[in-house]
Amino acid sequence: MLRHVRSVLVRAPHVRLLQLGRLDERIAAHLDGLSVAGAYGTERCVAALETPGAGEVFALAVRALEDRDSRAWQHVLALVPALPAARRGAASALGWVSPATLQGVVRELLGARATHERELGLAACRMHGVDPGQALQAALGDADAGLRAAALRCAGELGRVGLLDAARAAITDDQPDVVFWAAWAACLLGDRQVSLQVLGAAAQQPSPLAPRALALALLASPFEQARELARRLSAAGGPARARRALRVIGLLGDARFVPWLIENMQEPTTMRLAGESISWITGADLARQDLETLTPPPLPEHPSDDPEDDDVSLDEDDSLPWPDVARLRTWWQGQAGLQAAAAAGTRLFAGSPCGMAAAEEVLREGSQRMRSLAALWRCVLQPGRPLFQIAAPARRQRRWLAATRTS
Repeated sequence: MLRHVRSVLVRAPHVRLLQLGRLDERIAAHLDGLSVAGAYGTERCVAALETPGAGEVFALAVRALEDRDSRAWQHVLALVPALPAARRGAASALGWVSPATLQGVVRELLGARATHERELGLAACRMHGVDPGQALQAALGDADAGLRAAALRCAGELGRVGLLDAARAAITDDQPDVVFWAAWAACLLGDRQVSLQVLGAAAQQPSPLAPRALALALLASPFEQARELARRLSAAGGPARARRALRVIGLLGDARFVPWLIENMQEPTTMRLAGESISWITGADLARQDLETLTPPPLPEHPSDDPEDDDVSLDEDDSLPWPDVARLRTWWQGQAGLQAAAAAGTRLFAGSPCGMAAAEEVLREGSQRMRSLAALWRCVLQPGRPLFQIAAPARRQRRWLAATRTS
């Protein structure tokens, strides 16, 4: 259950590294309890697989890896091809345990015959920031589309600039997922041509990958080009048009749109999203700065109790503060520095000119959703820099941040 909670919180708009770390301590305490229970703890983990989910597989996989229990680990690997949840749970476990625990394990995964095991090996390398070496090059040319996509994602997020040409070439692949991750990798590695076109098109599709495409396409485009892309994306049709337009403005970082965002907060279903876009541009924390209202307007219940309603997804804006429009308008009138930046045409991120210093500060102090943007900004500003993994265990993230500060 805690693993499921964590999968939500790592992308939440209100959770910071401190809160993520507290949840990680709870998960670690439960895992310690299983470790102390020894063989009985492992037996209970295996028994829980009668109803396998990502959390159940995660618990068993961590026990198997930390105990060097090859039988239990093979049990986990046998579930991965059949259950997407098992794949997520196994990958989570590989990302959770320490690098020392994975000695020998990842090498075996990368050298396995089964493509799903090699995918897990690449995912482990990506999450720990370790170059898989020749195994990555081999995976890029594999016949399995899923493995090629995993390899491209790995190459991009590890900053393997030597594979930029391979990523560009893979954009012509006949598999949509491979095309997306090829464009993702090429853009992170420095391409600012065809990859941006592919990502811009992917941002308009009803796909789980659309938010990733939208963020990277806007951030990687030069400011004037980003403005033109923002205009096209905002004008594109579809049921998500209004929400996409608000998100585009936040990613664009143009403070000239702040008054427009404030004046367009009459619609309850989008006003929290408009407030978050303001935060992305200006750095304003609506909750901490008393710019929220505690009496939100009524909203349709979501998910509803209607048995005919198939939409049971969580509200994307859940946990975002409700902006107090009057207070927000007054606050903006007093922001002379931000207004001057808007007049000068300066692109902003969290209230500062887009740059490495702003990205590093957000990685240390920002919410998880903003930290995901900060991680992208670092790669956009310095192609070849590994993507900071904001879903890594908090203890590991703190070590990475400390190393960044001293380097």
